Amino acid sequence: MSNTLYGEVADTVLAKAKQIKLLVCDVDGVFSDGRIYMGNDGEELKAFHTKDGFGIKALVASGVTVAIITGRNSNIVANRMNALNVAHIIQGQEDKLPALQTLVAQLQLSAEQVAYIGDDVPDLACINWCQLGVAVSDAHPLVSQAANYVTYTAGGFGAVRELCDLIMLSQDTLANARGASL
Repeated sequence: MSNTLYGEVADTVLAKAKQIKLLVCDVDGVFSDGRIYMGNDGEELKAFHTKDGFGIKALVASGVTVAIITGRNSNIVANRMNALNVAHIIQGQEDKLPALQTLVAQLQLSAEQVAYIGDDVPDLACINWCQLGVAVSDAHPLVSQAANYVTYTAGGFGAVRELCDLIMLSQDTLANARGASL
């Protein structure tokens, strides 16, 4: 076990994180707290944490590619991910594993170079398939049991930042993280 900024992490998890070239994230329950706010006119709102935004920007700057795969379609998500320079925004995918495998093939990577973070049952196949399967701390119990690592931080409150920090720590790039929260 190694002590990190967030708590103890198994050395096997750090070894897996060192190999990561692609981080793939679910959105609802990971980048957000999972709640969807609906206005009287059908307007949909989501809250995103600036800590996660900084983590993504720092991870991208360190050379790791970032993607999202989500079951829903949302302009809010597209706008947020574009602002964070997320290279691959894949929406409307209820069955996420084929989308993940297609992306990995397009990028000429292997499962051993991929981390995936999720929170619920639709994320299980991706978590089981990739090198580093991660669950947010408030994930469904089936997801937490399947994951190689469970964040100390809840979805929507900096869990993505925690994973970004863990990857950068393992790759010795965390000290170079710079920029503004977004």
